[in-house]
Amino acid sequence: MIDLEPSIMAPPKTRPTTASVDAFIDSLSADQVRDDCRRLVRIMAKATGCPPEMWGTSIIGFGRHWWTGAGGKKREWMLAAFSPRKTSLTVYLWSRFDGWEELLDRLGKHSCGQGCLYITRLADVHVPTLERLIVQSVKAARANVNGEAESSGQ
Repeated sequence: MIDLEPSIMAPPKTRPTTASVDAFIDSLSADQVRDDCRRLVRIMAKATGCPPEMWGTSIIGFGRHWWTGAGGKKREWMLAAFSPRKTSLTVYLWSRFDGWEELLDRLGKHSCGQGCLYITRLADVHVPTLERLIVQSVKAARANVNGEAESSGQ
């Protein structure tokens, strides 16, 4: 087995940047998407108590925590995040908490992937339920199911 030194391994593609969240949102072409993004910024900032920051070129993240992935590697990640994609708003959440399915049942029009919630527009969902999903997700991310999470506001 080859043991690569961390200094020669490629850094993860998704990491915090110094790019402006406001400039990114302002650059989006559709008024509805910009409005939904600004509303999600307010919701996630309130839920996390953390300011928004760009992660990579198109993800708006809030807070940071360390988690251990399936391969045993520790990785810094966002407590909550979203990205406006071509067909939907992709909301990145920690889905391992009691009540996840019940909240999704009340949410409205959406689909899910592993750790992702896809919403075409906020008008399609029950926003108080979305807020509750985000709050519960942040609590779960901070606690991390294996108890190894370390979180911070930045």
